[in-house]
Amino acid sequence: MQDVTRSPSRRAGADRQPTRTPLFLFATGIENSYPTIQNGRVRRDQMEECGHYRLWERDFDLLEELDVRFLRYGPPLHRTFLGQGRYDWEFADLTFARLKERDIVPIVDLCHFGVPDWIGNFQNPDFPALFAEYAGAFARRFPWVQLYTPVNEMFICATFSAATGYWNEQLKSDRGFVTALKHLVKANVLAMHAILEERSDAIFIQSESTEYFHAEHPQAIKPAEIQNARRFLSLDLNYGRPVNSDMHEFLLDNGMTREEYHFFLNSNLRHHCIMGNDFYHTNEHRVDPGGQIRPAGEVFGYDEITRQYHDRYGLPVMHTETNFD
Repeated sequence: MQDVTRSPSRRAGADRQPTRTPLFLFATGIENSYPTIQNGRVRRDQMEECGHYRLWERDFDLLEELDVRFLRYGPPLHRTFLGQGRYDWEFADLTFARLKERDIVPIVDLCHFGVPDWIGNFQNPDFPALFAEYAGAFARRFPWVQLYTPVNEMFICATFSAATGYWNEQLKSDRGFVTALKHLVKANVLAMHAILEERSDAIFIQSESTEYFHAEHPQAIKPAEIQNARRFLSLDLNYGRPVNSDMHEFLLDNGMTREEYHFFLNSNLRHHCIMGNDFYHTNEHRVDPGGQIRPAGEVFGYDEITRQYHDRYGLPVMHTETNFD
């Protein structure tokens, strides 16, 4: 990872500190995902399920025992963002004050797989602007924070919410997927702009799943090529990179307007970004001639697939999540 130490631009009274990021950075994280299932009736709040709301001080003790100084961490959006212009900062104030006292640098994860009940789900067109408001409010309250992941795993969130039907809106359609994706990426872009209004040297570390689709038969080459173009959609839009012709038609056929597409081309902030990539045992897939997808296990591996993403975007890379030893 490149050295991203910056001197913060100061406003009068702003409590800001530079983030001293070394050439090699090792971080851990405390998962703050909170998608809903069963048509929104049940929320899977990872912090609740692992006991972090009760044991957060002990969790921070363990972090220091491991001598890890960087933490991917964020307040639960559904408990903090109560309505437009309404926030409950109690838990965030407690935990972020302690991180600052302990000299632990947070990489702040603001939206992780879910939204508050009052927003509904990722099909809501109001979500991007509302989320940007929240991101700006967080940055004003915690001006010493420099590193952010505004929206975690935009591609996976859109896929699991609206293409495979696992979470949140639980849709299984291309139109649902494109709608969720454009709202998630727009939320991420608008949030970056809002944070930069408060801290002009903010750095954004996208945490995104890095995938590859292998054709298991010559007749599966075309469907595999389509999936391998689709895997880049969230980052292409986020970084303002024109998508290929197949994906352009796919987006427009499924509800993205020309104006929306050009927003992404013209609003990117790639020069403030580090490309975080997540790689798991399940990130490589086999595609059959009918387009069915199955797990492939490790074939190319992390280094080759990361090289593909780096060659495409030309950004510094941080390996942000894995379940490999």
